[in-house]
Amino acid sequence: MKLFKRFVCFGFVLSMLLQGVLAQKPAVEQSEMPSRLRGEIERFGQDTGAFDRLWRSELSAARMARLSDLYADELATLLRMNFDSLNHDDQVDYILFRNHLEHEQHQMSQLKAQFAEMEPLIPFARTITDLEDARRRLEFADAAKSAALLNELAMQIADTQKAFESATAPKPKRTVAYRAARSVASLRDTLKRWYTFYNGYDPNFTWWCESPYKATDEALEKYQKFITTKLVGIAADDKTTIIGDPIGREALIEELKFEMIPYTPEELVEIANKEFDWCIAELKKASREMGYGNDYMKAIEAVKKTYVEPGKQPELIRGFAREAIEYVKKNDLVTVPRVAEESWRMEMMTPERQLVAPFFLGGETILVSYPTDTMTQEQKLMSMRGNNPHFARAVTHHELIPGHHLQGFMTSRYKPYRRVFGTPFWMEGWALYWEFLLWDRGFDKTPEDKIGALFWRSHRAARIIFSLNFHLGKWTPEQCVDLLVNKVGHERENALAEVRRSFAGDYGPLYQMAYMMGGLQFYALHRDLVDSKKMTDRDFHDAILKNGPIPVEMVRATLTNAKLTRDYKPSWRYYDLGRK
Repeated sequence: MKLFKRFVCFGFVLSMLLQGVLAQKPAVEQSEMPSRLRGEIERFGQDTGAFDRLWRSELSAARMARLSDLYADELATLLRMNFDSLNHDDQVDYILFRNHLEHEQHQMSQLKAQFAEMEPLIPFARTITDLEDARRRLEFADAAKSAALLNELAMQIADTQKAFESATAPKPKRTVAYRAARSVASLRDTLKRWYTFYNGYDPNFTWWCESPYKATDEALEKYQKFITTKLVGIAADDKTTIIGDPIGREALIEELKFEMIPYTPEELVEIANKEFDWCIAELKKASREMGYGNDYMKAIEAVKKTYVEPGKQPELIRGFAREAIEYVKKNDLVTVPRVAEESWRMEMMTPERQLVAPFFLGGETILVSYPTDTMTQEQKLMSMRGNNPHFARAVTHHELIPGHHLQGFMTSRYKPYRRVFGTPFWMEGWALYWEFLLWDRGFDKTPEDKIGALFWRSHRAARIIFSLNFHLGKWTPEQCVDLLVNKVGHERENALAEVRRSFAGDYGPLYQMAYMMGGLQFYALHRDLVDSKKMTDRDFHDAILKNGPIPVEMVRATLTNAKLTRDYKPSWRYYDLGRK
């Protein structure tokens, strides 16, 4: 009996000790519990993906209506949940999902407003998208009626152009016209998909519609050129003019709210200017080491001349990739799974793509920007100088390991459902953060390597300055290019390509600022959790990767187990502006 009592007592004590250990578990380990919202989030991602594949045109009325209903239904379901009954990780999912849905609703309202603004320029848009929507519903296309409709379309497009050719016609805003020109190109593709579906398979359709379709297609092509050249003001042979579509301060604030950045656009420009000034001071130090005094532009010019001969770039990048992998492994900075180390690939970038992406792009595959035999002599030198070894060294670990490739590998294995919340502040911020960290650890030893690292760091600060000033309506694209050329040290063609890519409409308005701003967020979080010895480097970095591509504000909430509320609002001021 005494032995039994001792056993029970020991069991009770052991149980209490275990409970104490579990209660002290880091939030990171607890976060690996299955999510109650995962199914809903995954289904939402699958549904929206299905609709994106179903409706290729954003201007489709059916698409707008169906997605609006989906967002409203999902949000209503989410709001009925008992937030306080959720564990911490589920509360993070709740906040992320709600934030995402509310932003999607806002984006949809913006899209509708933009369409209304463009409608005088494209009054025929809904006729074209309705045709394609009817085809997707497998409604019978009456050949004779379709031909009559195409004839009407061709005349309507021609009449619209004539109306804007009139000297007395009101001139649309340049940005609206630019948006309309892109929409006409998209509508032309939509009409082609509709026509191609029936043409040749339905002899009666072809007999009736071949001629009026060609007339309509030609009218759309002619009208797009008219808008571009006459209303936007870009000549047919103009390869340099950049227009863009500035969204304004109010829209910027809305986007910052979605990204959980509690700063005004003006404060962010101030931060960027401080970081840019730091870069210039460090560039001058490296310049003095190279014997150029404070003339850092001369030092940059000297570094550009170190480019490797054609054919040697892949070998160079392979060496840089191995160097970065060995460094993070040797210093126990982050877990590098063997498969991740083995599976990255390399491709050469096409000359056409280099016009809008003059530097490396990456992920599982690093796309190397370097001249081909089809380029002009000027283009070849521009590419070789802009992708010299010292510039390329920093870009390689940004794109591969520990940067984008490692990110993609880990997010496909841990909480992959959170990829629907993907944000450039996490994606690009993580890759740039490693440039910060490696700089602090002395990874860049020679003044030439420091110049290469600082070139990119100043470039990321400049991105914030020029992109926000552009969207605030303060800067022209030409001023953006001049900043990159005169202050950062870009080749002009490369600067043009960079600004063109920034404002072409393929990236969100905050994308270019997300690199450095996200990097600064991770940097501040590292200071709070690693420099204070609350976490090791490896635990910190692994935890970030295992929690998925979410706003860094929510990474912080997860790692610190911060108290959350249903109406959680971001408040983390991660950068000290030093104001009194």
